[in-house]
Amino acid sequence: MLENVNHAVGMSRRILLAAIVLLVLLVPACSRRALPGNGELVQLWDDPATLDPHLAGDVPSALIVIEVFGGLVTLDTNLKVVPDLAERWTVSANGRTYTFSLREGAVFHDGKAVTAADVKWSIERISDPRTQSTTVDTYLGDIVGVKERLRGEASEVKGVEVIDDRTVAITIDAPKAYFLAKMTYPTAFVLDRENVERTPDWTRRPNGTGPFRMKEYVPGFTVVLERNERYHLGAARLNRVRLLLAGGNPMVMYENNEIHVTGVGLEDLDLVLDPISPLRKEVHTPPPGFQTSYLGFDLAQPPFDDVKVRQALNLAIDRDAIATRVLRDLVVPARGILPPGFPGYDPARPGLRYDLEKARQLLAESKYGPDPRKLPRMTLAVPGTLGAAVGPELQAVLANWRDSLGVTVEIQQIEFATFLRDLRDHRLQMFALAWVADYPDPQDFLDLLFHSSSLNNETRYRNPEVDRLLETARTERDESVRFGLYRKAEETIIDEAPWAPLWHPGSGVVLIKPQVKDYLLLPALAPRFRFVYIEE
Repeated sequence: MLENVNHAVGMSRRILLAAIVLLVLLVPACSRRALPGNGELVQLWDDPATLDPHLAGDVPSALIVIEVFGGLVTLDTNLKVVPDLAERWTVSANGRTYTFSLREGAVFHDGKAVTAADVKWSIERISDPRTQSTTVDTYLGDIVGVKERLRGEASEVKGVEVIDDRTVAITIDAPKAYFLAKMTYPTAFVLDRENVERTPDWTRRPNGTGPFRMKEYVPGFTVVLERNERYHLGAARLNRVRLLLAGGNPMVMYENNEIHVTGVGLEDLDLVLDPISPLRKEVHTPPPGFQTSYLGFDLAQPPFDDVKVRQALNLAIDRDAIATRVLRDLVVPARGILPPGFPGYDPARPGLRYDLEKARQLLAESKYGPDPRKLPRMTLAVPGTLGAAVGPELQAVLANWRDSLGVTVEIQQIEFATFLRDLRDHRLQMFALAWVADYPDPQDFLDLLFHSSSLNNETRYRNPEVDRLLETARTERDESVRFGLYRKAEETIIDEAPWAPLWHPGSGVVLIKPQVKDYLLLPALAPRFRFVYIEE
């Protein structure tokens, strides 16, 4: 899932200073008020781009969606696939057909039972080209009939069969070890057809199945989630979650008791870590997050059509120095695509290193020649408000290129929603982003982002051998063999440099009020608010 890299230099799923996944938990905004009791959690948030699960593709939206809606399966707090609306499932001998049995107590927020027909309608709704989902092909394209419906060649998805009210069978095109994990993504969430088709602005009043119902949503101001007493996995311990969207200084608001939780930016790090600071006892350290911050190059646009230019820029980034001197070792320098600890990650692979001599040699050998003044104009697109400060880590990267290679890069700031449209339309020559794992499998990084036919291949990278490795890995049942295929693919991708990987989240810092208990700091997206409680 894409995340804004320059967003929230002080907290967020890519606090690029950050990419400190704590950010995936915390997102900014405001409104001055005293912290409430009675089980209400308050924190800053970004205004969601959409609350339609079938359209959500960004972190602020998805983190709300996963609390209000649900699917057949979900991720638990250990990031394992577990039952949600389905209480169990079986898999056919050929590994292609999953038969799900729905829970008897699975209901929508209004008490209406969830049926197999709701599952089928939901998959067909997101597969309808009129829905214009940007995620369906990526996450549900394995289901037989989804691609045909997307192309307007079928009126239904034949791979989804209603057996009876509580049983639905889903057939995929080939056995794939990661299929159930993909079904935890919001594209597979079950919606109430009547709610969607008959309620104007239904995302303001969604009839979901998740642990919280939407009590109030005022765009640009607030989202209020209220406990769903009927939730089939057990009612949440909180009464409400209030997400403030209007903007504000997170640290000031935290110290003024306006919010319960915040990430800590570089400028406040010494303050909160000082042993005599009253905030020191409220410091928590999240685990490293499953995400990678990077600069992407559009290989169809000069000068990134030359692999030696891309390689030179990669080798000229002193990641270790920037991580230590600029980001205070709150991040881990990226040596490749997959984050440390992620399935398929190879800690023995040396990967990317700073090599200025080699970088200069490669740039001189490129078709643009040794004179950097002859390179085409380069612009780095960064999500953010025009005129807002660009993070010091990006400034340090550009300084590396300018001072060591003589390469000058301009920065263009673009509002996030427009940025995403321009990215998908290939209007951006170079861009700063981060990818946060949607499920713990290397396919979620390597296949989704670098296969030549993937809709998430924003760099337009193409390599037939990489495609072959990724395609073979899709159906390989032996995990060690499968991970070996991904490692070979990753080595080639790193060498051909469609990305300049920057860093992964390290040991960030989060402040949590002492009365807030069981606020889980997870390395990836998973429902978590229902476990939180406030000790009065």
